[in-house]
Amino acid sequence: MAHDDALYRQVLNSSALTFPDGAPVARLMRKRGFETERVAGPDFMEEVFKLTARDGRLSHFFYGSSEKTLALLKERLNSRFPGIRIAGMYSPPFRELTKEEDEAVTERIKSSGAELIWIGLGAPKQEKWMFKHKGAFCGVMLGVGAGFDFHAGTVKRAPLSWQRLGLEWLYRLISDPRRLFKRYLVTNTKFILYTAGMGRTGSKRKKK
Repeated sequence: MAHDDALYRQVLNSSALTFPDGAPVARLMRKRGFETERVAGPDFMEEVFKLTARDGRLSHFFYGSSEKTLALLKERLNSRFPGIRIAGMYSPPFRELTKEEDEAVTERIKSSGAELIWIGLGAPKQEKWMFKHKGAFCGVMLGVGAGFDFHAGTVKRAPLSWQRLGLEWLYRLISDPRRLFKRYLVTNTKFILYTAGMGRTGSKRKKK
């Protein structure tokens, strides 16, 4: 997506930290000499929830998804991670927020005092939202895509065997083809073509 979207590319390049959430990206990075592993959003969230529930020092705010999903998420987090501090939640409308609405929710997040602000709007919307609100909060913003749904139990994750094979994307596509067809088949095809082009460019440079 960043290849075709200049703003999204700028957003990713200016982020404090970007994890390779997909197995193909992690593999490509290793192939190019980077020591990295895939860091799936839901797994990262799980570890952070465990740590913060244990010491109780940091609180969480969840921005995104539906009110139903957020309610289930809160219930499950309190059950699975006793001691976790949830400072607030907000389910935005599907449309663009008005200036007044955006200012109100920004103040709501700020007033909550949350140190960890989870954004679950999906890419590239969540990254652009965080870029727009950079510096608005004292807390750290973390974009996690469908992480809310997985932890709320409204969407089932791929079996571990599929995850280990790097096929979680395929499992999700089979589970929800109507919504994910374009994202995975079209975007993934572009990714393969772009990286193949990068490989040819790299080979030409080596020959020189």
